[in-house]
Amino acid sequence: MPPTHSLTVADIRIELEEAQALTFPSHTDCNSPIWWSDGQMHILNSTGHPVHSTGSDLEHMTRGTHIIYNAWRDGGRWIESVHQDPDGTLYGWYHNEPAHYVPDEYHQGRQFPMTAPFIGAAASRDNGATWDDLGLILAGGPETLDLEGRNFWFAGGNGDFSVILDRAGDYFYFLFGTYYKDVAQQGISLARMPYADRQGPVAKVQKWHAGGWTQPGLNGAVTPVLPVAASWYDPLPDTFWGPSVHWNTAIQRYVILMNRATDPRWKQDGIYLSLTADLSDPHSWTAPVRILETSGWYPQVVGLTPGETERQADAVARLFVHGTSNHVLRLSKA
Repeated sequence: MPPTHSLTVADIRIELEEAQALTFPSHTDCNSPIWWSDGQMHILNSTGHPVHSTGSDLEHMTRGTHIIYNAWRDGGRWIESVHQDPDGTLYGWYHNEPAHYVPDEYHQGRQFPMTAPFIGAAASRDNGATWDDLGLILAGGPETLDLEGRNFWFAGGNGDFSVILDRAGDYFYFLFGTYYKDVAQQGISLARMPYADRQGPVAKVQKWHAGGWTQPGLNGAVTPVLPVAASWYDPLPDTFWGPSVHWNTAIQRYVILMNRATDPRWKQDGIYLSLTADLSDPHSWTAPVRILETSGWYPQVVGLTPGETERQADAVARLFVHGTSNHVLRLSKA
């Protein structure tokens, strides 16, 4: 079947081809991480609390069961990324939305729950059934909150992210949204943590700021890789958000998919793509290009070969948007 949309970025050919609809086994409101164990695919879909499904492939998944957290935390926790160690231990990272209450003009002055998300870490030693909380690792300080802005969902915070281990196995890289009051710190930002610190991650994450990994993950400043074109708190914001990243073995590049919001209720302008060969160099990302016009959120790929995930795929993968795939994504050297 001929591609429905194609373009070239640098030396990479990007093609989208319509395909029969495929849906994740459970509702999803974020990036949905995948891993493999004993020949079975595992996936976590989250809408405030993760649901764990298994199966031989995406078309044959169980309905799923809610995971168990071994520690309470205020607000929902969406697990958006995982890493599987050789011994089977899973390390996961979650988006946490604690409760904040601020005046909301969209609700005629009534109190409306607005939040400023955090990013936290967890670990599972029973293949994703139960998770130990390892603490919060990425946050904006209280001075970064905007309690008078026009944004419908957030008053600040760090969230809507994905995580990937670099090819050398040295660092986990966090690609995340920053919703700070300071417009210069709004956009898609980067942080990293040594692989060696995965079991004790608190205070081990460093944010990219002013040309280096110089700021702490907790309450540190950021210099976004993709800064906003108009503030999240303006009447008409214009900003990329919700990045998902995978290593593409066919083109030997990291592929970053993201959304673009254009109003305070996060109306979407489509799905965008950027490429880089080196996540440690934030200046190496290509300018984002739109690959799909849609109002959906949370783009990600899922590789089609057993063992592939949303973090690694070959030349052909399914493109999911908000838990549904209507397209195959093909990447090749131009």
